[in-house]
Amino acid sequence: MTNLEGKKAPAFSLPGSDGKTHTLADYRGKIVVVYFYPKDDTPGCTKEACGFRDGMPAVSRAGAVVLGISKDSVASHQKFTAKYELPFVLLSDEDTAVMKAYGAWGEKLMYGKPVTGVIRSTVIINESGKVIKHWTKVAKAEQHPADVLAFLDGLP
Repeated sequence: MTNLEGKKAPAFSLPGSDGKTHTLADYRGKIVVVYFYPKDDTPGCTKEACGFRDGMPAVSRAGAVVLGISKDSVASHQKFTAKYELPFVLLSDEDTAVMKAYGAWGEKLMYGKPVTGVIRSTVIINESGKVIKHWTKVAKAEQHPADVLAFLDGLP
C-alpha cells in the first residue's frame, strides 16, 4: 500500500449522511481527518466511530474536522449516525473510487484468507490539502481514535 504522506490528497466528491455532497475543496483551510472503515454498525467500526465522537472536543481544539468513508449507502450512514449520535459526517463511496485513490480498497487478510475489501486506514490532511499523516493499516479500531487525537495534539 502506498503511503500518501507529503503528497497532495486526492480530490473527492461524495454524498454525506447530512444529505449534502461533500468535496475535499469544501474543507480547504481546515485540518481534515478522513478515516476509512468497512461497515456501519459492526463492532469494530462502531467502537472507532464512537471513539472519534467522544474525542470531538479535542478534534475541535485542533481546528480539525472528521469525515468517515465506507461503501455503505447514505441511508445506512444516516441510521448509524443517529443511533450513536455521531457529530460528524459519514460519506458514501459505493463505487470505491475514493477508497482506491487513498489506498483504502484492496486485498487484505480476513481470518487468514485473502479477500478484497475496505482496508481500515486514516489520513490527516492539512489546511492546504497535503497529507501530513497516513495510517495505511489500522490494526486496533478501538484504539485508533486516541492515536489520531495524540497526533492532532502534537501539531503546532
